[in-house]
Amino acid sequence: MARAVPYSPWQDRSAPSLDEIKSLASDAYIQLPETFQTLCGEIVIQVSDFATDEVLDDMGCDSPFELLGLFQGVGLAHRGMAESGSMPNMIWLYRRPLLDFWADSDDTLGDIVAHVLIHEIGHHFGLSDDDMEAIEAGQRG
Repeated sequence: MARAVPYSPWQDRSAPSLDEIKSLASDAYIQLPETFQTLCGEIVIQVSDFATDEVLDDMGCDSPFELLGLFQGVGLAHRGMAESGSMPNMIWLYRRPLLDFWADSDDTLGDIVAHVLIHEIGHHFGLSDDDMEAIEAGQRG
């Protein structure tokens, strides 16, 4: 007689896709204070599996799993007159490093994505770690 195997909710799940990570990031962004969103302006959120080799080299990373996210563009603190033809500011989130970090964490994937997003937006504004922690606490609270 075959023994019944208990059902695990994980047995029919796959790793979150790029679009699902982007959805988590969009949800986190929407929960940020409206004044913060307004100041962000036209930030574009992108998700890819890993940073490019060029980015990893520029950041001094030995492994593609070291970089969870990246702000690319000109932070508000460094902006002068807008240059014609310049690319929009972008926040890059890297799915595979995020999933690897999540696997080794007690935090939810949504909390990790929100943390990285807020941290990268913080670079855009030149915020301190304390400022970013306060924004995260307000988002959770």
